Amino acid sequence: MPAPESFPIDKIHVPDRKRKALKPEAVEELAESILEAGQREPILIRREKDHFVLVEGLHRLEACKALGEPAIKGRLISAEEARLRELPPPPPDPEREKMERLRKLRLEKEEAEKLAAAARGGSAAHAATRARGSADTTSRTGRAGAAKPARAAAAAPKTLSDGIKQQERSGGRY
Repeated sequence: MPAPESFPIDKIHVPDRKRKALKPEAVEELAESILEAGQREPILIRREKDHFVLVEGLHRLEACKALGEPAIKGRLISAEEARLRELPPPPPDPEREKMERLRKLRLEKEEAEKLAAAARGGSAAHAATRARGSADTTSRTGRAGAAKPARAAAAAPKTLSDGIKQQERSGGRY
């Protein structure tokens, strides 16, 4: 890139479409900054017959005009470079955007599954603890107190034949 040079402000033409983007408050701020520290960043211009055309630096140019400067620091670029700078940025790649959306959806789904699993795990553990606790403290009649067996079991059989008879009565296999 060529070194910055000094160009006469009155020889620089500003295209109408660029002039529409002018913000007076930005010009005032830049003018104050230029008074304090000088012009730090050169403008970009291209040559066209007997004058120059502004490519970049509208607010810097207007700030220098407002300060009454006869010249401004700038860089001269070719018309081809100017066209490349004025082109809009390339459109986003639809395939890349689609992949990004899918990735976000997958991450959201995984997060939702983790939360659901944690909630299920927490409620299942809570329900199991609650069920164990209620079985230990209530009887069949629903009264709280010491644990009582659901069926009044007879005393454990003393002999093998007593055990077989007891199972036959209850319908079990021996």
